[in-house]
Amino acid sequence: MKKVLKCGIIGLSMGIFHLDAVLANGAEIGAVCDVNPETLKKIGDKYEIPEEKRFTDWKELIKIKELDIIHIVTPDQLHREISEEALKAGKHVLCEKPIALKREDISAIVKAAEASDKKFMIGQVMRLNPAKAKITEMANSGEIGEIYCVESEYAHDYATILHGWRADPLRHGVIGGGCHAVDLLRHIAGDPLEVFAYGSHKLLPEVSYDDATVAVLKYPNGVIGRIFVSTGCKRPYTSRTVIYGTKGTIIWDDTAPTDIILHRVDEGGVYLKKPSQIVKVDPSHHNITKELEILIDHIENDTPVRMSAREGAKTAAICFAIIESAKTGKPVAPDYEF
Repeated sequence: MKKVLKCGIIGLSMGIFHLDAVLANGAEIGAVCDVNPETLKKIGDKYEIPEEKRFTDWKELIKIKELDIIHIVTPDQLHREISEEALKAGKHVLCEKPIALKREDISAIVKAAEASDKKFMIGQVMRLNPAKAKITEMANSGEIGEIYCVESEYAHDYATILHGWRADPLRHGVIGGGCHAVDLLRHIAGDPLEVFAYGSHKLLPEVSYDDATVAVLKYPNGVIGRIFVSTGCKRPYTSRTVIYGTKGTIIWDDTAPTDIILHRVDEGGVYLKKPSQIVKVDPSHHNITKELEILIDHIENDTPVRMSAREGAKTAAICFAIIESAKTGKPVAPDYEF
């Protein structure tokens, strides 16, 4: 009989999705933590978590010996300390994206994760979005020929959710949210060799960073790409993605009343103007349930973690390069050494 893994969730605003994922995977909610007592009580009562398993101090939570996995769902600024301490306490870790906001913090997490015998996974959940997973599968299958251009975006209006930690100058929109688009495209096209970007700041006067950025990326094998990030846009949240191939194009617009649209050429190489296929998928954005399922499988079978700390670090490196290019007006090669 498999051991029922016990999970401790730190940060309950987004952590509620992790609680549902724990239950969906047949694991057990071992403890929860949030600095807001009202949130802690509300969520604790809803999930019938015993009072003695509710904490406002995460350091007390990770002391619980029977916990197997620590879910870090806190502001990004806290990821390093909690990650290091959780690994030191002998826990597996599921840490929300982005891995951290500073290169030195990322390096420390990578070092701690790779020195530990526990599993550490970064929640680059966009890879597990059913639509994005299907896009990746279709792109890699060869049915649109050789990929030559990739595009994705992260457009999200922060105006009503711009709390203190999101306004931190270190939490530039490109790394805070745009890492979703960055990670998805590198998952499909590889690690970009160089980026060039422009930014503007017209929508969120409360923050010091650009609230709109456009980046052009040079990927291996002659593939080019474009990423658009806006944290002040006046439109529904979207992560629209397009993959261009020599024999077809895959289009996913998650705000439109359509599914994945596939355009292809016929046997003679002639473009078929009508969509040749419409693939129906689950449109959900944050597939935390699948994320935890994968981590549990890694734990039970002792396999290398796919979305490892180093994977999260590489995605962050691209984000840093985009931000630097927009500031300097010069092309930047991402530094993947951590």
